[in-house]
Amino acid sequence: MFDALDNSGAGKETVLERRRTYLQREHFEKIACQLQGKNLECFHFGSQSEGTTTPGLQSDIDFLGSFNTTNIMTIWEDWKAGFQNLLMLHDNTTPPQQYLLQVIRVYTPEPETSLTDDTFVRKDSGQILFSAERWKNDIAYDARDQGEATKNGPSVSWVPNWDIVQAFYVRKPLPEIQQWIDRCRGKHWPPVQLLEAARIAPCFLVPAGHPDSDYKREEWRLSPNLIERLLMFSFNMTQIKCYIVLKLIKKSLFANIVVDAITSFHCKTIMFFTIERTHPCLWCEHNLMFVLLLCLHELRRWLRLGRLPHYIIEGVNLFDGKLSKLLQKRLLVYIDSLIRNNLQDVFCIGIDNIRCRLQACSMRHNVQAGELRGVFLHNSIRLLLKFECLKRLNNALTVIKHKLSSSHTTVEHELKYVIHNCFECIENSTNVMSKTAALELIKHFYELHISVQSSYYLRLQDVLDSENIRPVRYSLNSDVASSRLKFASMLYCSGHLQAAVRVLEDVERRYHSKVKAVCGCRSIQGDSDLKVFADMLLGNTDKSELPFAFCVNFSRQESHCAPFILLFEMNRNNTKEEVAQRDYVEKLWMDSAEVAARSFLHYLQYLTYGGLGERDKQLQALRTLGSYIYDIRNYINQYHYETALNMLGHCYEMEGDYERALNIYELSLRCLGTNNAANWHVRRVLRVISG
Repeated sequence: MFDALDNSGAGKETVLERRRTYLQREHFEKIACQLQGKNLECFHFGSQSEGTTTPGLQSDIDFLGSFNTTNIMTIWEDWKAGFQNLLMLHDNTTPPQQYLLQVIRVYTPEPETSLTDDTFVRKDSGQILFSAERWKNDIAYDARDQGEATKNGPSVSWVPNWDIVQAFYVRKPLPEIQQWIDRCRGKHWPPVQLLEAARIAPCFLVPAGHPDSDYKREEWRLSPNLIERLLMFSFNMTQIKCYIVLKLIKKSLFANIVVDAITSFHCKTIMFFTIERTHPCLWCEHNLMFVLLLCLHELRRWLRLGRLPHYIIEGVNLFDGKLSKLLQKRLLVYIDSLIRNNLQDVFCIGIDNIRCRLQACSMRHNVQAGELRGVFLHNSIRLLLKFECLKRLNNALTVIKHKLSSSHTTVEHELKYVIHNCFECIENSTNVMSKTAALELIKHFYELHISVQSSYYLRLQDVLDSENIRPVRYSLNSDVASSRLKFASMLYCSGHLQAAVRVLEDVERRYHSKVKAVCGCRSIQGDSDLKVFADMLLGNTDKSELPFAFCVNFSRQESHCAPFILLFEMNRNNTKEEVAQRDYVEKLWMDSAEVAARSFLHYLQYLTYGGLGERDKQLQALRTLGSYIYDIRNYINQYHYETALNMLGHCYEMEGDYERALNIYELSLRCLGTNNAANWHVRRVLRVISG
C-alpha cells in the first residue's frame, strides 16, 4: 500500500510540492487582495495545502479570508476605536465551540442598541447580535455578479470546486485552547514545541451554528485551523499515507453506507486521537496497514459510544448534524466486518486505481497501459499545480488591471503606487514566500508600466530609443512568450522591424510544442486534466524554464504598442445590450485586447516580415498561423479562439482575399456571436466588396 500510494501521487516529493504551492498562493492572494484595497488575511486550509490528497480524491480547494477591519473582543478591554467591534458571548445555554457576537459601537465602548445594519438582529435580552446567516446572505448578494453562490456550512462559494469561508480572527488566548494544551502536556504527541506554537496561534470564528441550537442562524463556530495545520504538518509520511487511505476508504467504501455523512474532518480527528495514543515507533512504513487498523478500531470505539469528540475543543460531538443514530449503527456493523476480514475490502478501492496497483506489487503486467505512476506522475502533478497557480495569478492581475484602468487618476500614477506597495511588502516581511510573491507581481506590473509609458511616447510620435527600451529586460522572464511578444509588438509599432524580428525568432525558439497556454479569464474544458500535463513531459528535453505562456493582453492605455487590428478588440461591442450580456469576468477584460500567445506570435511575424518586404517568410507565417488555428490538436491551448480567427481574417484582408477573410470572420462569429470584434470586421469587408 505504501508503494501503491507513491504511484498514486502521494509520494513525499508530491506532498511537499503541494504544500509549497499552496503556502505560496496564500502570500500571493494576500498581496493581491491588498492591492485591490481589501485588508484581508488569506489562507488555504484542507487537503490541498496539507498535501494529503491524490488526483482521484478530487479534493476541493479550501480558502479562508479574514478581515483585519473587524476587532473580535473577548473582554471589554479589547475594544478598539475605529474598528467594527464584536464581543464574543458564551453562556451555559450556548453549545461548546459556538459563540454569539454582540455588536459594540465603533467610536465608543458601548453596546449597539439599534438595528442599523441588515446583518444585525436583536436577542430576547435586547442585545444586538451580528448574525452569521445574514452575513453569509450579504456575501452571496455582494458576489451575485461573479456567479451563483453555493452555501455549504460556513462556506459561501461562487467558484466551482472551491469552499470559500469569510471569517474573523480571534487573536487573544482562549480557555478552550489552553485546556487542550494542558491536557496534552507530557504526552509524546503533540510535541512541546507544537504546543508552544499553538498557544500563540490565532483561531477563527466562522459563520456556522450548531444544528440543535435555538440561535443556530446567529451563532459562530470557533475554528482552530492554524493549530490543526501545525498538527498535520507534524505528520510523518506513514501518518500522511494512513490519513489518505482513510479518506479513500471513506469515499469508496463508507460512502456506500452513509453517502457523505463521514467527512475528511472526521478522518483527521480519528488520526489525531490514534497518533496521540500510540507509540511513535509504530508509525513506520512497513506498519501502514496495522496503524490503519488501529484508526478503524478508534472509529469503532467512538461509534459504539455514539459520539466523536473534537480533538481540540472539549464538549463537541462531531457526529451531531452529520451522522444520525441509524447511520452510526450501520457504519459500526460494516467496520466490524471490515476489521474481521482483515481489511480485504481495501482491494475494492477503485479510486486512483488502488486495486490494480496493489495487485501489481506482485504482478507488474496488471498495471494498466499508459497509466501515470511514480516520478512521472509527480512531475505531471507539479506542472498541474504550477498551471493552476499561474492561472490564479493571471486572474488576479486581470482584476487589478481593471481596477487601475477604472481609476480617476492616470494609470501610470496608479502603477507606481502599486509597485511601491509591492516593494513595501518585501521590506516589511520576513517570510521568503511573501517576498517571492511580491517580486512576481512587481515583474508583471513593471512590464505594464513600461508598455503604458511606451504607448504614451508613440502617441506623441516620439521615437522609442534604447533608453526607453532598456528597462524591458527586467520583465522578459515572466513566462515563455507573452512579455517578449509585447516587447516585439512595441518594437513593430515603433518601426524597429529588424529588432522585432530578432525578438520573434527568440520566442519561436522557446515556444516548443509542449508549451501550455495559461489564461486568467477563460477556461477550456479539460485544460486542467492531468493527462494534459503528462503529455507536456513526453519528449520535452528543455527543462531550463517552466513551459507556460500567458495570453498577451493590451489595455487601452497600451493601444499604441499594439497592432491596429487589436484596437477593434478593445471596442468589441456594438450595443449596450451586448455589454449587458457579459459576465463578471468578461467585464474585467473585454475592454482590452487579449489573445493567446502562439497565435499572436505568427500574426506578428506576418506583419513584421511584410513590413520588411520578406514575402516568402510572410506567407510562411500566414500558413503557420492558419494551420495552428485549425489543427484540433491545439484546441487545449486555443484561448480567445475568436480573436485568433479575427487576426487570420485580417491577414487575408491584407492579402486582398476578401471572400476568404469574410468567411473567417463569419466562422469567428459562429464561435462567439456577441461581444466579438468580428462584427466590425464583417461590416468593413462587406463595404470593401460592395465598392
